[in-house]
Amino acid sequence: MFIDKTVHDFVNLTASNAPTPGGGGVSALVGALGIALGNMVGELTIGKKKYADVEDDIKRLMQEAQELKEEFLRLIDADAEAFAPLAKAYGIPKDDPGRDEIMEEALKTAASVPMDIVHTCGKALRVIEEFAEKGSKIAISDAGCAAALCGAAMQASALNVYINTQSMKDRIFAESMNSELDRLLNEYVNKGDVIYNRIASSLR
Repeated sequence: MFIDKTVHDFVNLTASNAPTPGGGGVSALVGALGIALGNMVGELTIGKKKYADVEDDIKRLMQEAQELKEEFLRLIDADAEAFAPLAKAYGIPKDDPGRDEIMEEALKTAASVPMDIVHTCGKALRVIEEFAEKGSKIAISDAGCAAALCGAAMQASALNVYINTQSMKDRIFAESMNSELDRLLNEYVNKGDVIYNRIASSLR
């Protein structure tokens, strides 16, 4: 499992010619780091008299952040598992009569986890936005970093969806997935930019 690797080993594996971890797994890791920073904002807020009126909200956000962090970590290995059938399908001879059907199913499987990562990034950005609004001002830069990381993870993972939908023969399925992806990107990447820019402006 990749989540049990050291940081050093994970980075070196990513830099190698091994098929995984690739863009999807790396995006999930970046998302996990982003929401972890969001949770850090919470840790630096609870117990402070100045923020007593939002403590219940912060505790709720921290619970959500912990769940999202675990989901991101799960998706790191899930992405590698989802890519394996596609890697195998590419090795099937092109004149094999069953190749197209196997390839189509493998493409859909390979696209599914990066799509899950995109959805999880959107949820994380909603949580981070509230952390930024209610959390300790001494950790506001961490909230900004969290937003930047989860926004980047969303965009990066989206590319891993697009590269698979591009090759699908079932264009109705592919375009449906692309439309949903476009919607999520339009809604949440902008949210991440707004959070980041607001925080950056407040620090200058």
